[in-house]
Amino acid sequence: MSTETQFVAATPVLASLDIERSVEFFRIHLGFNRVHMEQGVYGIVSRDTVHIHFWACDERHIAENTSCRIRVQGLDALYAVCTTAGIVHPNALLDEKPWGAKEFAVLDPDGNLITFAE
Repeated sequence: MSTETQFVAATPVLASLDIERSVEFFRIHLGFNRVHMEQGVYGIVSRDTVHIHFWACDERHIAENTSCRIRVQGLDALYAVCTTAGIVHPNALLDEKPWGAKEFAVLDPDGNLITFAE
């Protein structure tokens, strides 16, 4: 394994049954900016240094079995926003985990689980 290579970022690519709806969900509820949106093909949103991509998918069960984690600063404020919007997953409320993370999760409209951790 080369020690000269440093991994600097990872970009989740989530399944989307409706690219425009996915992009708008992340824009409206989570404060992301729309970078690219081509309905039925591909979408991209970004916020700060985080980018999330969406690929068009016809099978809901794929999205419902997909997830990603996003590390944030200011988790409590984000949790308050998501709680007010009613998008916090009922089985993933804000909690301190045994592995040292404080986290909660939301489901996007297609069932992708997005976990935010600090």
